[in-house]
Amino acid sequence: MTEQRRIGYKWNLRTVMAQRNLWKSTELMPLLRSRGINLSESQVYRLVTGTPERIPARTFAALCDILDCEPNDLFEPYVEMRAARTANAPKRPEDLGLTPGSPVARRVRIVQDDDG
Repeated sequence: MTEQRRIGYKWNLRTVMAQRNLWKSTELMPLLRSRGINLSESQVYRLVTGTPERIPARTFAALCDILDCEPNDLFEPYVEMRAARTANAPKRPEDLGLTPGSPVARRVRIVQDDDG
C-alpha cells in the first residue's frame, strides 16, 4: 500500500529577524525596497507575523540577502501526517452486514406509558 504524506512548514522570518536585531516589520520595508521589492506596510506585516501560503521567489531571495541567511533558515518543512492512500474499510455494504435497499436506521415511535 502506498503511503501518503502531508507536508507542513514552519515560517521562521520573525525569529531570524530578531536574531539580526530587527524587531519591527516597518524596519524591513526600506531594506526590501532597496532590493526592488515594493510591498505595502500591511503586506510586510503579514509576511513577518503570519505564515505565507505563497511567496514570490524574488521576495524570498531578498529576505535571504537582507538577513544573510539560507532559505532553510526561513522555511522549515516537516511531515505533518502520514496515512495510507486507502483505508482498510469495507468496500461493499454487505461486508458491514447491510443489505442493499434496506434502511440502516428505522423510525421509532415513542408512546406514553399507560401507568404514568
